[in-house]
Amino acid sequence: MAKTLTITTRNASFQQWQALLTNRNKRQRSGEFLVQGVRPITVALEQGWEIRALLYPDRQPLSRWCRELLDRADARRVALAPELMRELSGKEEESPELLAVVAQPDDDLARIPVGPDMLVVVFDRPKTPGNIGTLIRSADAFGASGVVVTGHAADPYDPKAVRASTGSLFAVPAVRVPSHHAVLDWAAAVRKQGPQIQIIGTDEHGDVDVAEHDLTGPTVLLVGNETHGLSKGWQEAADRMVRIPIVGAASSLNAAAAGTVALYEAARQRAKQR
Repeated sequence: MAKTLTITTRNASFQQWQALLTNRNKRQRSGEFLVQGVRPITVALEQGWEIRALLYPDRQPLSRWCRELLDRADARRVALAPELMRELSGKEEESPELLAVVAQPDDDLARIPVGPDMLVVVFDRPKTPGNIGTLIRSADAFGASGVVVTGHAADPYDPKAVRASTGSLFAVPAVRVPSHHAVLDWAAAVRKQGPQIQIIGTDEHGDVDVAEHDLTGPTVLLVGNETHGLSKGWQEAADRMVRIPIVGAASSLNAAAAGTVALYEAARQRAKQR
């Protein structure tokens, strides 16, 4: 059984965990992030992610789920003073029963499985962590192979992104890369293996409705920044730009919503082809 540590003061370990909530640089340097919630922690364990520590409130009754997970996971167990658990929740009104300190995987595009049915979503320079988490959740729901975040962007391991993904972050590979060049080099290498990937951008001024373009083959689907859309580099790299027709007073869709619509259309076409 893993060793249990009890912490009652804001010591160095607590301060490190607290920094994971708000400090992206410290998350990156330590290579870990905080996860809360029954489903996200359960999925992380089921998918084989490295859980470095499990934190729970000291001297308080725990649910059966929590007790069983503490027994199952090969991770350091830490009993925290309840007030310290509340601080790590990031929300004043609630104190989580369990928090997991989880290791970040390498940002390696090789984590994304390739093949004739591959569907990869690229989110270009997203500003909002919640949008990243939402798009990862949609990618999981509609059978995507992975999500790639390019450029100067919000962090997929920000607590808001992790919460918005509702556990899908642990089921779908999410990879960060500096620019579109890394993805294009990866796509070129994949093409040498056989799958002839098409790169399809989404834009309100695209030349064809998304439902009219064939998305059944190996596809990299591009979703642009919330304010400025796709970068010029991505627009030039795309084999085709598609649009989502909208009506009403709305001038555009939220970026994650647009990505979700395009993912649904790809899933619909693929199901119809089977």
